[in-house]
Parts: sequence; C-alpha cells; structure tokens
Amino acid sequence: MNRTIRRAAVFTLLLVFTLLVRATWVQFYDGKALADDKDNRRRAIETYAQPLGNIIVAGGSITGSARTTSGDLKYERTYKDGRLYAAVTGYSSQVYGATQLEGVYQDLLNGTDNRLKSPLDTITGKRAAPGDVITTIDPDVQKAAYDALGDKKGAAVAIDPATGRILAVVSTPSYDPTALSSGNGKVWQQLTRDPAKPMTNRALRQPLPPGSTFKLVVAAAALEDGLYSSVDEPTRSPDPYTLPGTTRVLTNENPGAPCRNATIRTALRYSCNNVFAKMAVDLGQDKVKAMAGKFGFNDRSQDVPVRAYPSVYPSGMDQAQTALTGIGQFDVTATPLQMAMVSAAIADNGELVSPHMVAQISDGDGNVLQNHDDHPGSKRIVSSSTAAQLQSAMRTVVEQGTGTNARLSGVTVGGKTGTAQHGENNSQVPYAWFTSYGKSDATGKEVAVAVVVEQSDAARSEVSGNGLAAPVARAMMRSALRG
Repeated sequence: MNRTIRRAAVFTLLLVFTLLVRATWVQFYDGKALADDKDNRRRAIETYAQPLGNIIVAGGSITGSARTTSGDLKYERTYKDGRLYAAVTGYSSQVYGATQLEGVYQDLLNGTDNRLKSPLDTITGKRAAPGDVITTIDPDVQKAAYDALGDKKGAAVAIDPATGRILAVVSTPSYDPTALSSGNGKVWQQLTRDPAKPMTNRALRQPLPPGSTFKLVVAAAALEDGLYSSVDEPTRSPDPYTLPGTTRVLTNENPGAPCRNATIRTALRYSCNNVFAKMAVDLGQDKVKAMAGKFGFNDRSQDVPVRAYPSVYPSGMDQAQTALTGIGQFDVTATPLQMAMVSAAIADNGELVSPHMVAQISDGDGNVLQNHDDHPGSKRIVSSSTAAQLQSAMRTVVEQGTGTNARLSGVTVGGKTGTAQHGENNSQVPYAWFTSYGKSDATGKEVAVAVVVEQSDAARSEVSGNGLAAPVARAMMRSALRG
C-alpha cells in the first residue's frame, strides 16, 4: 500500500471515529436536553397523550382534561371555576407552558415524576399514571374573597395561623386558564396586552407600598427592643413631626386625632404617622429591618410552594427616609401574603408557621407521596407578651378606631388599616390595605387575612383601608370561621 492510500485510510478512520464519538455524545448527553427542551414537540405530545392529574380543593377537583377533536395532542387542560382559582392553579397550555401549581407540579401531574413509577415502569420506561395535588384552599373563603373584591383591582390572602395552611389566594381582575389550554394566540395577546394585567398574581407576586399596615412591624420592633415597655406607655412623639434633616412636616390623616406623645395603642387606633415615623428613627433602620426580616421581608426564597416575590425593607437610608419607612412608605413594599403573615404571627402568640397552600401530593391510586401538613415548620418572631399586646391594640383599631368595618358578631377581630401613597407626590389613586386576625368566640378557631385594593370605582377622597379593604377581610373571616 503506497503512502498516499495509507494516509487517506488513516484520515478516513479518524473521521469515522469522530462521527461515532459525536453520535454517542448526541444520543446520551444532548439527547436528554433535547427531549426536555420546552420547544420539543414530542414532549408536548407525550405530556398530553393522556389526561393529566388534578389539582384539588376541599370541594373536589378544580381541574380536568378533555379529549381534543383534532391535532396530535390527544388531551387539553380544563378548569372548573377557572377565574376563581386562577391565582392558585395557574395554567397548563399546550403552547405557552405551565405556571403556578400547574408548573411547580408539572411532572407529577403528567406522570413523569420518578416517585410515581413502579420498578417495572423504571425498567420498561412506561409512563406512570399521573398524580394529584391536594391544596389547603378553602373554597368558601376563596369565593368570599373573590366575590367581595368584585370588579376592583386587588388581591387577598387568608392563612390559618395555627397550621400555616393558606385558605385563600385571590387576585382580581382574573382570567380563565381554559382559554389558554389549546394555545389560542388571540386570547394570549389579549391577556398579555391588557393594561389591567389579569395574569399577574397580585396576591403573591406584586409587592406594593403597605402604608400604615407596616406600623405593626415597627411597633413589634419597639416593644421587642424595649424602646417602649407597653402599648399603653406614652411615646415621645411631637405632633407635627418634622422629618430629620428636612423642613418637611409629616401630617396625620386626622388632624384632630390625639397623636402627640400617643401610646402605641392610640397611635394604631388613629394611625398616627408622627408616632411611627419617629419610632423608626429612634430604633434605627437596622433594628426595623431586622424585625421586618423576621416576619419574612427580604426573603428571596419564599415558596408556598409557588415562588412568592420578596417583600422589601430597604437599606442605606438617611433618617428622613427611615422615618418614612416607619409608615410603610419610601421603598418599603409588601405582598398581601406577607402582610397576612404579619397578622398570623401576632395571632399565633408570636410564632409564624410556614405558610403553604399544598397539603399533600399523591400518586394515581391516592397514596400520599408527601404530606406538607405534617411538619410545616415554625419560628418565633416576637415574644408571646409582645404578641398579646399587639393583639390587644389591633382589637382597639377594629372596635374603636379606623378599622370598624371589620367588626364581626361572635368573632374577636383585631386589624390595621393602611392607605399607601401611589405615584410621584401621591399623584395617583392610593392603595387601600387591611390586615387582620379573627378568632371565633365559640370555637376558638382563628384566621389571618390581608387585602389590598389597588383600584376601584370609589372617588379618591373615599379611598381608605377601612372603606375598601376591611369589608373584603370581614367577608373572608366570616366564611373561614363560620360554624
């Protein structure tokens, strides 16, 4: 064999060897990535080749699957009362993917989760029967919140303080996830371009200035730090109060309220800005931030199990800015979930049980794969003494103060209103907040709620936490504690 032929043979063998190596790499390494790619049509065909598992509330399944009449996807997702539960379920779309619980538990619901497979399934590669997601949502509380919000733009969350079970997650305006199941492009464009943002989960994923509801956090910090020993001890609070280093005078909503040197109880009752602004300055931003962090602010890994956007208490402020954070303004933001957690911790004697909206997940035969109710976890936020004092002061707010619209017969209710500035120089309609706890006088059962109303048909002068948000909270508490 001459040299030219030998060299050509060696080169050809190298090419064949390279081809074999590349083919092996593609098959065993890239193959999985390609199979898992969200744009891989085969993945969608496999996902919708059989009915999906279901998401369940106490009243039964709120999802289903329907046989399609055309195309290569045999089934598509359906939703019962889709608008009511959209903030819980999210959507599962043949084109646009999956969100919320549909996204978190996608593998369980489509049968590809390894926990669903029998040893024989693992060997043969057969797809297992899909599993189910059993939520903690109480359909009565969910509906009470949705109906009470009505056509307002807003959100609401309810939590059982003793267990951490989330009883309601509502965001309005809402949408019907069924309309997205088949990937209808026209509907998708309408929803994504709607300025009201109906697909935004306002309850978990739209932090807004919490206004005076944040005063509960500042009061907790003052009592825990020992700045004041009791909610009935007079504070050192001039009225009016000039923000440190400025000529800006901080006013109170009610000019006639007895806010000068007011006690924490009186300051919460009348929502005295001067008291809590000065309190935040006296404590210093680090102590206020530390207390906010204990309640859950600045937590970027808050999963319920849907990932909630972090509520924020800022850093690096001057004293004037710190004063504004004391009344829930400047760069303080919170979700309704976060403010419900504040009330839940106060109601549960200073302990916060980890909030969660999934109780169990099960396989196709109903066998429990994971029980989230068994060990939800808890942590102490404030002492039981501080919690008891704040509970008492919150009751004064509802019985004699700014939160009277939350009163309920047969229920002990404590709450805090908030009206947060919106836009530069408060040029836009303020946000109306209310957070509270309710305890049944007959059974001792408790619930904590938080409500925000971003926009309604009320005149600007009529926007308040008591006027807009407290009635929603009252309807939720009534439903949660009924019977």
